[in-house]
Amino acid sequence: MLVELVKVAKFPWSPWLAQIRTPFGGTAVRWCGDRATKPGKYHVEWTVDEDIAWGRNAKPAVGVGPGVRPGGHCVVLRGRLSLTVDGAAMLDFDGNQILLDLADPLPEGVASTWVELFIEREKIALYPYEL
Repeated sequence: MLVELVKVAKFPWSPWLAQIRTPFGGTAVRWCGDRATKPGKYHVEWTVDEDIAWGRNAKPAVGVGPGVRPGGHCVVLRGRLSLTVDGAAMLDFDGNQILLDLADPLPEGVASTWVELFIEREKIALYPYEL
C-alpha cells in the first residue's frame, strides 16, 4: 500500500512511530524501516501483532470503505473481513491483505462484512519496501 510518511519519531515510552496519511485517513503506528527515512510516499506492508477477539478489539464497522484513524491509545482500521481455509482471518484494507490471528472463532455471518479493529498503535507495524 502506498502511504505518505509525514515523520518518524521516538518517544521515551514507545517504539519508533511513523505519522502517516492515506486517502482514507491517517494515524501513527510502529515504523520498522530506517529511522532516518525522510517524509514522502512509501510502499508499506501492514502487520497486526495482536490476536483479534470479536466484541473486544473487533466490531461491526460504522460505515463502509477502508479507513484508518487514531482512537485514543489505539489505531482503528476499517476493512472487509474474510476467513482463510486454515482458520485465520484477513482484513482487506483498500486491496491490501493484512493477516490476522484470531483469539476465538468469529461469530456466524461476520465473514465478508465491514469491520473495525481497535489495535494498540505499538502492535501495528509498517514495513516499507521498494517495487
